[in-house]
Order: sequence, then C-alpha cells, then structure tokens
Amino acid sequence: MNSPILQLLVLAGIAIFLVLRLRSVLGTRDGFEKPAIPASQAEERRRAARDFEVIEGGPDLDITDHVAEDSEAAKALAAMKRIEPSFSVSEFLSGARGAYEMILMGFERGAIADLKPFLADDVYETFAEVVAQREAQGLTIQAEFVGVRELTLADARYDEDSGLAEITVRYVGELTSVVKNAAGEVIEGSPTAVKRQKDIWTYARTMGSSNPNWQLVATDE
Repeated sequence: MNSPILQLLVLAGIAIFLVLRLRSVLGTRDGFEKPAIPASQAEERRRAARDFEVIEGGPDLDITDHVAEDSEAAKALAAMKRIEPSFSVSEFLSGARGAYEMILMGFERGAIADLKPFLADDVYETFAEVVAQREAQGLTIQAEFVGVRELTLADARYDEDSGLAEITVRYVGELTSVVKNAAGEVIEGSPTAVKRQKDIWTYARTMGSSNPNWQLVATDE
C-alpha cells in the first residue's frame, strides 16, 4: 500500500474517533436547536419583552370582545374576575349557548323537572304553570332545536356587597315546533318550517361560591 493512501486511512480513523468522542460528551441533536443569539438581537428581544409587559396591562380582551371597554357592563365583568380570577366571559357565553338549548327544549317538551337546578324558583314555577296548562288542555308540543343563530352579551351587573353577579344574554334561536291537540291533530306550526325565536335571558350567580352553576333568573323577548 503506497504512503498517500496509508496517510488518508490514518486521518480518516482519527476523524471517526474524534466524532465518537464528541458525541459521547455532548450528546446528539434531536430536531432543531436555536443558534446563539448575537448581543444586539438579545437586546432587541429584551426591549420587545418590556413592551409586551406594558400591553399585558391594557384592556382585558375577554371582556372587551363582548362589551364596550368603558361601559358599566365591562366594569361589572372586571369586578367578577377580581373576585373569581378563573371566571371567563367567553367560557360563560359558551355555556350559555348550551343552556339555552337545554332549557328551551325542556320547556317546549314539558320535561322541566331536570331543569330545576338551573332555574330560579319563580322562573321554575312559571314554566311549570305553563306546562300544566298545556297538559290540562290536552296539548302537546313536538319541537326540534336547529341552532343558535345569534348570541350576544346584552348587560352585566355586579353587587359588591352581596357578591351577586347577573349577566343578560340576547339570543336568536332557530327551531321547528308543532302543537297538537288531544286527538293528535296539528293546530299550530310545521315539522319542516324553521322559525326564529328571540329571547333575552338573565343568569345569576354568587361569585366565589362553591356552586359553579348559573341560574336563569329572568326571561324576556
């Protein structure tokens, strides 16, 4: 074997040995690792972080996405959050969407017993009275919920002394509804015609309490 080839093999062997030694000390890279940041870029990032901290002290988007920033409703929602930091307006409205379908369909179908924990006493009594009147007249309602077309936060109030919070939600719902008499004849509505129903509901809850449920305390159209 001539000398140049022998030298090349020796150098290759040394290179492999060094690579293996480095891997045993440093480990292997798995995925992307960020390169070192130059001092000038590091300073720019520190300034950006300081600016972000200032922005964080600005308006609460969870509130201002739903009501005007300086409105009384915004102040009430902010007060609720101070008492209960985990409270989220967006999550409340998501729950209010589901509550609307559950309560509305329970009322339409006359099955309101399971709704009692979610209704204030006077609201439950009103619903129960209407359902009893329908049953006395031999009327039944067949309804199917289509969806919530619109949902907006209409108002919010908070009583600092009692901790009672009230949030009013405006709904535009869509459903089909058929009213039948005792003979099973349709006297109102259509099983295929989708109608829109507008409701304004107010929910209440004592902030900071162990009971997480909001109750429907008032209804309007």
